[in-house]
Amino acid sequence: MTSYLPNLARDNISFYLIPAAWTIALLPRAFAAKAYSDSGKSYNKFQPRDFTNDVHSDQRLDKKTCGRIVRAEAAQANSFENLPLFAAAVVAGNAAGLDVATLNYCALAYVTSRFAYNHIYIFQDLVPVPLRTAAWFAGVCSCFALFIQAGWKYNSRTIL
Repeated sequence: MTSYLPNLARDNISFYLIPAAWTIALLPRAFAAKAYSDSGKSYNKFQPRDFTNDVHSDQRLDKKTCGRIVRAEAAQANSFENLPLFAAAVVAGNAAGLDVATLNYCALAYVTSRFAYNHIYIFQDLVPVPLRTAAWFAGVCSCFALFIQAGWKYNSRTIL
């Protein structure tokens, strides 16, 4: 029977995880827009950068929902700020010829940590804040692990 799941020790999925990370970066905005519309408000698609200001200035929005929407926007911004680091780390690891398992597990660790980070950030009224820092740090460490191992691989090559 053929399995459609990749073998992480054999099949390189690291490049596929870059669009997955981008999608995960968009999820907080989808949550924020849905939460805002669920509260009877209308999300302004024509001026999306004013969304946080609109939320802050809306006195009819309850404090808990307002906080979650604002934190969702911050989580999205942080995700997009970290995405280039991840993409560069994946490219560096592949260019250096790191083994597939290392590439896959580091990339999966990053994607998982970003999903956790977003969730913890948005719902930090339910989850201890230090977990957000731990999730962020885990993602950055997985990127640095790829960069460091790529550097080691390049430095171990002999020049003829």
